[in-house]
Amino acid sequence: MPDFTVSDPTGKTLRLPDLKGTPVLLNLWATWCAPCVTEMPLLDSLANDMQGKLQVVTVSQDMQGADKVAPFFAEKKFSHLPPWLDPQNDLAFHFGGTNLPLSILYDADGHEVWRIAGDLDWSSKEARTLVDEGLSGKS
Repeated sequence: MPDFTVSDPTGKTLRLPDLKGTPVLLNLWATWCAPCVTEMPLLDSLANDMQGKLQVVTVSQDMQGADKVAPFFAEKKFSHLPPWLDPQNDLAFHFGGTNLPLSILYDADGHEVWRIAGDLDWSSKEARTLVDEGLSGKS
């Protein structure tokens, strides 16, 4: 897992390598990205369904940071996704300035299992199978 620190609108920080011990689905997104916005409720549901097995970490790449993300989260009322911010786009640049959304599954040791560039219906059987296989080491 890349050694980056993200923050939330209140200034709380999260160092990504500190998540070791539980598998992590890292999702880079932005409020201006229509497929990203579509994925967010599905990722919130996935985070709920996978509690204790998988930590879903969504990190906004909005350059306006909390000014864009806080109202978006307030409107959508996500219950399982903290509003992590990366307004300098350090993560996007780390992953090659990729298009959004970008999702990367890390195992409990922080090793990348797979990545998906583009949107995915996280409620679909195919997506859930992909996650389950990734968590079991079969992908």
